[in-house]
Amino acid sequence: MGMPAPVYYTADMVRAMPDDGNRYEVVYGELLVTPAPRPWHQVIVQRLSLALGNYVQREPVGLVLSSPADISWGRDVLVQPDIFVVPHDEVRTLTWSRMRTLLLVAEVLSPASARGDRFLKRLRYREAGVPLYWVVDGDERMVEVWRPEDDFPAVERERLVWHPSGGAEPFVLSLAELFRPI
Repeated sequence: MGMPAPVYYTADMVRAMPDDGNRYEVVYGELLVTPAPRPWHQVIVQRLSLALGNYVQREPVGLVLSSPADISWGRDVLVQPDIFVVPHDEVRTLTWSRMRTLLLVAEVLSPASARGDRFLKRLRYREAGVPLYWVVDGDERMVEVWRPEDDFPAVERERLVWHPSGGAEPFVLSLAELFRPI
């Protein structure tokens, strides 16, 4: 008696998943399922989104969006980044399928998402040409900073810096501020 062949998931199969409180994503055909995040995850997402939102108000390089989302670069990819920045021309379409250029992606780790965020999704974001990817670890109070050419991350414990094309001044955020107690 053999083992059943694993299912190779598609974006359409993921879109048909039940609305049951889980986040469903697919990367290279592998299904990633994560439950509702912890409150600390949501606090960090909110703080980082607000800081980035304030930045793009001053430096109009794009718009900050957050999950749930429907970002896809092919039949076997559908991701929902925690936080991401999309150029204005793509956001103005108001259509997920036309939002393909992500200027920045930040994933905030949860116990259930760490493997997918650090490996599968990171590789897919690199393949899609995302110029900067932050893996935010709220428990360890640090951020892995990835660029497409990196084999290993830069580990940041002091501050996040992002200087996108078209921005006169860089975005700078103290990690002490991001991870401050509630």
